[in-house]
Amino acid sequence: MATSKLQALWNHPAGPKTIHFWAPTFKWGISIANVADFSKPPEKLSYPQQIAVACTGIVWSRYSTVITPVNVAMAGTGLYQLYRKVQHDYSSEPEAVIAKE
Repeated sequence: MATSKLQALWNHPAGPKTIHFWAPTFKWGISIANVADFSKPPEKLSYPQQIAVACTGIVWSRYSTVITPVNVAMAGTGLYQLYRKVQHDYSSEPEAVIAKE
């Protein structure tokens, strides 16, 4: 029984042999990694990376019908990280430099 279910999954039109399976899988991986980075200090975030993540999520959320939830997650996590980075870089008080003796 399990063999027939695995074989059905393997041969499914959106199964692991197609891009329709792997594209959302990797996009969820990017979103999960971005969520894990929420605890990362904002100065360690990269503008180009987060702009790419946010724009990819926004663009494909509009034009995708199959993997929309993952694109919304990508857009949301990317925009949140960009907000944190901008907040840190432009709204924070400059840190006092400690002089070395």
